Amino acid sequence: MSACLTAACGQALAASPVKEDAARIAEVIRPTEAFEQSEPYEALPGGAATLRNTTDRDAFSHPSANMSFERELDFLLGKALFEKIWVSSPSSTQASDGLGPLYDARSCQACHIRDGRGQPPDQDGSVSMIVRLARPGGGPDPVYGRQLQDLALPGHAAEAQIAVRYREIPIELAGGETVVLRQPEYDLGTLGYGPLNGETVFSARVAPPMIGLGLLEAIPEQDILALVDEDDRDGNGISGRANWVWSRDGEQPMLGRFGWKAGEATIRDQSAAAFANDIGISSPLFPDGWGDCSAAQATCRAAPHGDGDIRDTEIDGAGLELVSFYSRNLAVPERRLPDDPEVLRGKQVFYDTGCVGCHVPKHVTARLADQPEQSFQLIWPYTDLLLHDMGDGLADALPEGRADGHEWRTPPLWGIGLTAEVSGYSRFLHDGRARSLLEAILWHGGEAEPQQTAVIAMTPADRAALIRFLESL
Repeated sequence: MSACLTAACGQALAASPVKEDAARIAEVIRPTEAFEQSEPYEALPGGAATLRNTTDRDAFSHPSANMSFERELDFLLGKALFEKIWVSSPSSTQASDGLGPLYDARSCQACHIRDGRGQPPDQDGSVSMIVRLARPGGGPDPVYGRQLQDLALPGHAAEAQIAVRYREIPIELAGGETVVLRQPEYDLGTLGYGPLNGETVFSARVAPPMIGLGLLEAIPEQDILALVDEDDRDGNGISGRANWVWSRDGEQPMLGRFGWKAGEATIRDQSAAAFANDIGISSPLFPDGWGDCSAAQATCRAAPHGDGDIRDTEIDGAGLELVSFYSRNLAVPERRLPDDPEVLRGKQVFYDTGCVGCHVPKHVTARLADQPEQSFQLIWPYTDLLLHDMGDGLADALPEGRADGHEWRTPPLWGIGLTAEVSGYSRFLHDGRARSLLEAILWHGGEAEPQQTAVIAMTPADRAALIRFLESL
């Protein structure tokens, strides 16, 4: 059976019984056992929303391909707000004031460069890494809050200046190759407001790519929960857990989907949290005009803010919705060469090695009358959106919702082969430590240690095919 992506087929399925839908969907998303050619619609990872024939530096910055002209106008308005450079208050440009007083960036685009992946501060050019803070129970640092801000308005001290150096770890692979991994070691410089609390731990995070977020949000919750296997009942060594977090958007506990540890439930939650923590911009979900400044940072809280005018908060509800709409509709680019023999060989290696245990290839999104771009699409994100123990090498000790210091959400792989083209560099994993896809794989531990071991022991030809497959995504 093939997937249904045409309008006529979609209308037929819309009228079919739910049980029939479930059976057909189960057949469509069943993992393949044939690798002689690509699967039906595999070249369209975002379903009908997939961006066709684009591999340039702006490949991550286009709207869903199935978007109407009228809705594309909202996308462009959201894009303008996403790229807006915020200024301090008071300002004559009242629609753009409210920056800081403490902040990490002046715009969303400053971290998500061309809507792509960020980088750690060991490269020339823009830096797009933040440092999250938490105490054992998940609460903020009593002085520095939820996040360190390394920039500040005049008259205020920045919280820290973040630097990173690396300790090299050579890994010998079968066939004679040696790969050098880099273990990051962070220096927070002179902390501007005294020492961190003795219980506070920190975690460095680079900005993740923005593509396909609306499609991930549209995967039915029950389909994600069906993949949970906390007690490893099937004995495959993989025990994905759901992260349940408080959603300010939904005003209730919800399934976490976004962020490196699935710490945010909806795109609106994620957008509002980034405005507050990264830029110091208030919104209906984070109404405090001082952003992440704690009660101990009285000067920051007493400073002029941009709220209280006609917007009420520094970005109002309409603006937050437009940014969320933009984020929801950044299209996933079309696959490259899915029928290439080397790519197909690498796909089989990916499956045979057990990578699909976490990087689940296919899902079908829910029927969404108000989101036609995401409604009832077969998508190929290669993620289960669950938490997995990734071992000591990647552990950060920082809790987030139900996630502990060893757990990370399975990141989607779609578009990963365009990282260098879009961003101008290749940096992978949550802190950008990996300079190549092979390095990223070799950092896998914990539940993924058998896969890491298998890759080390592979023939060079199989490893090359595996990387070739990942580069085609």
